[in-house]
Amino acid sequence: MTFIEIPEKAERILETLQGAGYEAYVVGGCVRDSILGRTPGDWDITTSASPQQVKALFPRTIDTGIEHGTVTVMDGKEGFEVTTYRIDGAYEDCRHPKSVTFTSNLTEDLKRRDFTINAMAYAPKTGLVDEFGGMEDLKNKIIRCVGDPKERFGEDALRMLRAVRFAAQLGFTLADDVRDAIRDMAEQLDQISAERIQTELVKLVTSPLPHWFRLTYETGITSVIMPEFDRIMVQRQHNPHHAYTTGEHTLVAMRSIPSDKVLRLVMLFHDMGKPDVFTTDENGKDHFHGHAAYSALIAERIMRRLKFDNDTMRQVCTLVRNHSMYPQLTGKDVRRAAHQIGPELFDSFLLVKRADVMAHHPDVIPGKLDYLRELEHIWQDVQLHGDCLSLKDLAVSGKDLIADGMTPGPDIGRVLEHLLELVLDYPEKNEHDVLIKESRRYRAGEEQAGEVEPSPVEE
Repeated sequence: MTFIEIPEKAERILETLQGAGYEAYVVGGCVRDSILGRTPGDWDITTSASPQQVKALFPRTIDTGIEHGTVTVMDGKEGFEVTTYRIDGAYEDCRHPKSVTFTSNLTEDLKRRDFTINAMAYAPKTGLVDEFGGMEDLKNKIIRCVGDPKERFGEDALRMLRAVRFAAQLGFTLADDVRDAIRDMAEQLDQISAERIQTELVKLVTSPLPHWFRLTYETGITSVIMPEFDRIMVQRQHNPHHAYTTGEHTLVAMRSIPSDKVLRLVMLFHDMGKPDVFTTDENGKDHFHGHAAYSALIAERIMRRLKFDNDTMRQVCTLVRNHSMYPQLTGKDVRRAAHQIGPELFDSFLLVKRADVMAHHPDVIPGKLDYLRELEHIWQDVQLHGDCLSLKDLAVSGKDLIADGMTPGPDIGRVLEHLLELVLDYPEKNEHDVLIKESRRYRAGEEQAGEVEPSPVEE
């Protein structure tokens, strides 16, 4: 018999509902993850009690989706979604049922769920309820729909992307009828909001198997939500540095970097500009000069389309734009690179470089890794010495320059930029008195350069 350890607060809600004469189970993802030995993120509860009956049993509730039968029961600062058994009416927008009917039958409620592995319920007293073979599919590592896949995807088109996401998160394969249905129905994803697609996309790229993003291409999903990816999957790279198409290189790079949203998105987007700059020389060697800048533009376009927040876009686009940079192995050049990228992003830049290298041709990887190790060593040295890398770390400020006699205005910024350029090359000069003296010399030089002899008067 399957045993699932339920958190105390969730079990208390089950006991309250059952003590009042209603059925109640934890359901869905928390059951699936518990069986797989994963830590559930949420503990959702399904019950035969109506929303009003649920509200009457608990002192603090929130009507989070009461029209669809969902009430959030609060226990301290923690909330648990409690949803009444229901039968969904017809779906008209590929997301929401036109109507819902509450039922006292658990099987009818489980029947409306997306995948068999998400359609299991559990309660300590009654054990596991598995009406659709979810346990067998967990054992066989397969993503299979409850009933007809086309019906499930017709109810909510996002389920097609969720199927691929679950496959990547769990290392499961798609059932043949699921894969076929996605190919036939992928176009319906254009009816799904950008925000919902973004959420699933991030879960997919940060999964343990991000290179399974290939499934979105093979099933036609990217042709709808990210056609830019389809272009790189067929972009050849006849070049000694490469062993794969641009798309395959991208997939290898994605699995070569830590599971972080920004880092994984950078690797997804980093070469998307290559088809725009593709050339072949007289020897048949392919080149992609300037592809990083084009890739950053494409990354920004995609992320705006998918409604990403501004800070994520800034970080991703900065790293994509600079991923092809190879600073000289000197303190001066590494400091300048860190200034250009942003000191706070330079560690991420190094991870991006390493992931990119790991997806190159095996013959060139060792030499590039040697370079990266030396680059990382120099960067550590720069950090250890606390070298100035930005205006905020400069030993003088605009107030210091005004106190030294400068008039407030744009000239202040120009002088500060000059001083920063100086200390990037000579970090030992980042001292107040040295920089004040240099600012005077620089301003005096500008004034002299601005003195122009008057033109002779024509007779």
